[in-house]
Amino acid sequence: MNLFDVYPLMDITPVKGEGCYIWDEQGTKYLDLYGGHAVISVGHSHPHYISRLTDQLKQIGFYSNSVQIPQQKVLADKLGQLSGYPDYQLFLVNSGAEANENALKLASFVTGRKKIVAFKKGFHGRTSGAVAVTDNPKIIAPVNQTSNAIILPFNDLKLLEEQLKTNEIAGVIIEGIQGVGGIHVPAEGFLVEAKKLCETYGTLLILDEIQSGYGRSGKFFAHQYTSVRPDIITVAKGMGNGFPVGAVLIAPEIKPWFGMLGTTFGGNYLACAASLAVLEIIENESLVENAAEVGSYLISKLKEIEGIKEVRGLGLMIGLEFNQQINDMRHILLKKHHIFTGVSGANTIRLLSPLTLSKEQATTFIVALKSLI
Repeated sequence: MNLFDVYPLMDITPVKGEGCYIWDEQGTKYLDLYGGHAVISVGHSHPHYISRLTDQLKQIGFYSNSVQIPQQKVLADKLGQLSGYPDYQLFLVNSGAEANENALKLASFVTGRKKIVAFKKGFHGRTSGAVAVTDNPKIIAPVNQTSNAIILPFNDLKLLEEQLKTNEIAGVIIEGIQGVGGIHVPAEGFLVEAKKLCETYGTLLILDEIQSGYGRSGKFFAHQYTSVRPDIITVAKGMGNGFPVGAVLIAPEIKPWFGMLGTTFGGNYLACAASLAVLEIIENESLVENAAEVGSYLISKLKEIEGIKEVRGLGLMIGLEFNQQINDMRHILLKKHHIFTGVSGANTIRLLSPLTLSKEQATTFIVALKSLI
């Protein structure tokens, strides 16, 4: 049987990882500034992470949500404490797309409405509802096309209010920082005003923090650079450091009822063990603070380099836009300098390193990039 060949693959086969480094089959060591697409939050093969998962697997690895799983409540309490949302409710799923899917459904259930507003360059997943509110026609199948998804220009408050005035909008979904679209931070004041408009017209505000959450921006959530408290927050990626897990954080005034949401694998014992390990490492090693400090250093140094059109981002979520295509540049970084980077479109390098990145490792990238430009 052949693999269903839908991914463009880089010429590298990682076989080992440790901290911010990966090794290929030939034993070549690479600095990982991509983090498996922002998933590796606390570094590859962290001893505490391994220990947590191993100890849990020795006891019990899985049972469905038809039984009590105490680890879910422990995780909810820890996440509430570290995120600043101790009064919110937690619904555990398996991925970012599933988190957004449930958030959209929840908004529709609560408001009784069926339309969702999203924004240009936004990406929310590939499942039915999530892909419908994603601004990329190439990945939206005919079955997912719907008039219930309204895509507006990013940061446009006037057009947003025009849509909300119809009283047909169940939810407004916004990324804390747009990731796949090229690392675009919401304009100053946009989230605050969007939240006010949602409150005025009875619409729920959904903050998609799947890529920008879990400390990546230098705050636990990127929207916490503002005073906004969303009705719903979605997370995944860095939440499990590679173990498939996602979640929906739900404001306390939203009340559940039986059958509203459901999942077979979400919140299983191993997912909780992985998620708790991540939170414990983030707290014990001050990784949110490290992301803020090292990210600020990296961004400031990158802005000094002539030849970069624009440097965007916060913390360790950084986009470098160039006037030319960057495929050759990424290839040289990988093959000559042994540095793994991500991409957004044809012209933007995306940096999504583990939150453990040091200033010395950041400097290694800066020196390599300067030599290319």
